Amino acid sequence: MGGEKVTKGLVELPPPAASRSVNRPHRLRNAAALATACGLFYLGATSWNTYRLGPANLIDPLVGTSNEISHRYKNFGLDPQKAEDIFLSSPSPQSAISVARVWTEKPHLAGTANDYYSSVQQLEAFRKHLGIKSTSKSLPVFDAGSEESRQAILSIAHTTEPTAWIDTYYPLLNYPRERKLEILNEDGTPFWSANVEEAPAEGDPAGQWYDTIGAWHGFSKGGDVQGKLVHVGYGRKQDFDELAAAGYDLTGSIALIRYGAVFRGLKVQAAQEAGAVGVLIYSDPRDNGAVTVENGYEYWPNGPALNPDSVQRGSVLFLSTYPGDPGTPGTPAYPNANRTEGTNIPSIPSLPISWANAQVLLKELGRNDSIFSSRKIRLLNRVKNEIKPIWNTMAVIPGHIRNEVVLLGNHRDAWVLGASDPTSGTVSVHEIAKGFGKLLKQGWKPLRTIVFASWDAEEYGLIGSTEWGEDFADWIQEHVVAYLNVDVASAGDRFGLSGSPSLAHILRQAAIDVPHPSDANRTLWDARDDLGPFTGPIDKDAFIVQQEAELARNAASGTGVSPLGSGSDYTVFLQRLGIASSDEAFSGTSQSAVYHYHSIWDSQTWMEKYGDPGFLRHVAIAKHLGLVLLRLADSIVLPLNTTHYAYELENYLDHVVELATGLSETPNFTDLRHAITKVKKASKKLDDRKAVAEHRLKRALEKVIHREKQGACSHRKFAGARAWIKKVFGVREEKKSYYPQKWPKGARATPRIGRLPAWVDEQHERTKEHDHEERGQHRNIRKLIRAVKEVQVVNKKLSTFEQGFLSGEGIKDREWYRHLGVAPGKWLGYGATTLPALTEAITIEKNATLVAREAERLTHLLEKLAKSLN
Repeated sequence: MGGEKVTKGLVELPPPAASRSVNRPHRLRNAAALATACGLFYLGATSWNTYRLGPANLIDPLVGTSNEISHRYKNFGLDPQKAEDIFLSSPSPQSAISVARVWTEKPHLAGTANDYYSSVQQLEAFRKHLGIKSTSKSLPVFDAGSEESRQAILSIAHTTEPTAWIDTYYPLLNYPRERKLEILNEDGTPFWSANVEEAPAEGDPAGQWYDTIGAWHGFSKGGDVQGKLVHVGYGRKQDFDELAAAGYDLTGSIALIRYGAVFRGLKVQAAQEAGAVGVLIYSDPRDNGAVTVENGYEYWPNGPALNPDSVQRGSVLFLSTYPGDPGTPGTPAYPNANRTEGTNIPSIPSLPISWANAQVLLKELGRNDSIFSSRKIRLLNRVKNEIKPIWNTMAVIPGHIRNEVVLLGNHRDAWVLGASDPTSGTVSVHEIAKGFGKLLKQGWKPLRTIVFASWDAEEYGLIGSTEWGEDFADWIQEHVVAYLNVDVASAGDRFGLSGSPSLAHILRQAAIDVPHPSDANRTLWDARDDLGPFTGPIDKDAFIVQQEAELARNAASGTGVSPLGSGSDYTVFLQRLGIASSDEAFSGTSQSAVYHYHSIWDSQTWMEKYGDPGFLRHVAIAKHLGLVLLRLADSIVLPLNTTHYAYELENYLDHVVELATGLSETPNFTDLRHAITKVKKASKKLDDRKAVAEHRLKRALEKVIHREKQGACSHRKFAGARAWIKKVFGVREEKKSYYPQKWPKGARATPRIGRLPAWVDEQHERTKEHDHEERGQHRNIRKLIRAVKEVQVVNKKLSTFEQGFLSGEGIKDREWYRHLGVAPGKWLGYGATTLPALTEAITIEKNATLVAREAERLTHLLEKLAKSLN
């Protein structure tokens, strides 16, 4: 079976982009822009902007109307509350459902022609909503590593108007070719042959795609193997260890494993280490809570229960080792990259199978008293491995402060149609971009720069985001203050938030400020307790496993915002680069309609009937995420709470102490606890410092503005104050339109920090000749400069706080992960492990010497972090 069938009428894959020469801009000095930006931004917060709209020409729902962003304004911003109100009025269920229907029309697997077409669709949507005018007949599609691609990011600090482009990376991908699953007679002939594809069914048009993309595992090993079948429960490391402890040797066997509890790639890894030659993973309806056929519910498309022929595709990359392109760990997958044999992909074949096929195999296992089947199983998995292009679509809204960036991302690729994963998230981001476009039309400009990212090849193993993060690691660590992620916006009834503890309070407050999607008397935050409409008895064993995972998440945080493990595109930003990150979704519960994850039945029909009838949850996610984005972008002092983070560290250590009671030697964590106390104290001082810094900045700005309003200085003199800002920092004033004056080729707005001392001396001499009034205004402006510099220092401490948890050594056996505060558990994948190197020295290595070493390493890291806050 081949990969994705290319739909007629779509564009062909583009040839590699040619690299044109691009002028390299000089490095801006960061201190300059903040002074100008805060002043101009604050000036604009007190009045309204006039605007006009171009003619409204109806076009497809993905890009909406063709209103030009053409306006004039008297100042440099909107009142923050006014901006929030305008944004919140934009996302709508009607728009969301229209866009979703476009995105789910065709499969768009990573690396295919339809995938490229979707990247261009996303580019056009960004262009339309953000008012980006095309300057060339050719699309801005750049090879990663080319001058165009590099400068698109590295010149953001010089960008004065919104822009969008597509970056092309070249990772290893694979596609299905032929698959078979058979029970063999003693003579090797098939006793039973499975239908390994999903089966179409009346009631959902998505069934037409049943054989377009085969039911297989991304990055699965090709092979034709035979062996006795053995059931290994959820396929956790502990499940294999229990069989080994009971004396069972799994060498040469084929493991039958149930989906759930841990990431599928780790099931294959554990089976491989146990000596199995192949793996079969099935979806068990007992994991679907109350919504089962046994409880009287019909299966999809006739009802909310699991379709027995559905199959969960997915990657079997060893995610806990490292994400991204297997052949270029730690470096970007350029067209000419040096590649290695990936160490994060399996060496044994695997297949995902349906519940209908699993029932046949379970019956085969029941034919004798052994844990092994009496007859052999044949597993055939032929795949094609190839280097393929993938396309990240990027867009930028430049802010007044162009060297501080808030990044919002969602992946675009899907195993098939992906109505939930990822289209629900893509739709929510579309509504955010549309809302921000509405703000731009009314004269708004963010204080900080905003970057939108539509990642590709996430499904294979977070490839698009990881390659981009590895490509621009230095730039990201220098400029990105936070990363906000949404993957599946809606797949069930319960709202959930995960993120860095420093973001917990802003995530929570925004959720309190957004109404519940369907209950006017409640908030979005209250939706964390929603259950779903379907009731009935549930499987106790499955319930226990699910509860263990839920309790682990809740125990790690007392805020309702759980820590991040892995499984989506925040991974590279948080756990390798140390950027505060978040993720959010509506997920299923034991009383929700069954979400057919990575199946053809993750369809628009299912979404409109069960996943999110009315698309109210899509809109709620858009409003919440957009509100958080606005507040991060427009706050003078970054709303990152390092003190809350420090208190969470204490909770993390308490958990480690409990785990360590099982060791032969009790570790001493006194120094580590003292280091956490130092971080708490330093962070509290930083809290005071940032409050004072913001207060002084506002006071300084108000004094400058007040003197002009009260006539204490003439309009000419106040205009001179503006000219002072421009002269000191070498910034030209923009025209009275959103798009600033075009610069001559080679010219740049370069801050002249070195000019400041001489200029101050010059002004000091001039003040001797001016009256008391002018000297007062001069003092006000000098106070403004000092206040702005202090805000800049505070913001840098806040934005780099998360980087204080990074260790160049990384985590044992998986050095790609560098964050010693949180990481995906080595044998969890999706799930988070707090203080991971220390925790796993206890739980996995059970080595007291290693525990002491990891405690010492973490202690030194936290002591250094505390000093950096002072």
